[in-house]
Amino acid sequence: MKISGPPLGRPPANVSQEQKKPALLDEKVRNSIAGKFGQGKRRFSLDRVMPKLSKTAETAIAITFLVINLSTLLKQVFCLFLCFFAQKITLTGN
Repeated sequence: MKISGPPLGRPPANVSQEQKKPALLDEKVRNSIAGKFGQGKRRFSLDRVMPKLSKTAETAIAITFLVINLSTLLKQVFCLFLCFFAQKITLTGN
């Protein structure tokens, strides 16, 4: 993740759109990443991860996001199963 934005100090009088555009794009990326971390903290107790070493923290965060992805995949598979099952019942029921 790249950190960009306005330089420190007094802002210049005139700032063009071309100078603002990279900062806005980076902010959008940061917001989506922060949103995923917020979801991990709320739903998957990522806030309880308190490892002492940075390597173990990275591992714990990676495992948490693996669980988030697997739960999303499981939800999609379950929905497909329900749709297939409901369609099979309606075809054979009538």
